Amino acid sequence: MANRNYEYQSDFAKRFVAEGRTEGLAEGEARGRAHAVLRVLAARGIDVTDLERERILGCPDLALLDAWLLRAVIAASIAEVLDE
Repeated sequence: MANRNYEYQSDFAKRFVAEGRTEGLAEGEARGRAHAVLRVLAARGIDVTDLERERILGCPDLALLDAWLLRAVIAASIAEVLDE
């Protein structure tokens, strides 16, 4: 069984573990923002197709997700949110 408290000793291993952790955190942040966009749209009664939902959930760009979130607050349609 793996020990979650193990600290890698080599710089090589430390670097790759840190990179993996950073990538995981960025992916988690993007996923959270994507869910926030979808929650705002749902709360406002704006319908989202499966394709649009996949586009939002698959977006890795935090700046774009932030822009979509701000637009979702005032948009009247999903097109107003996703049109760039």
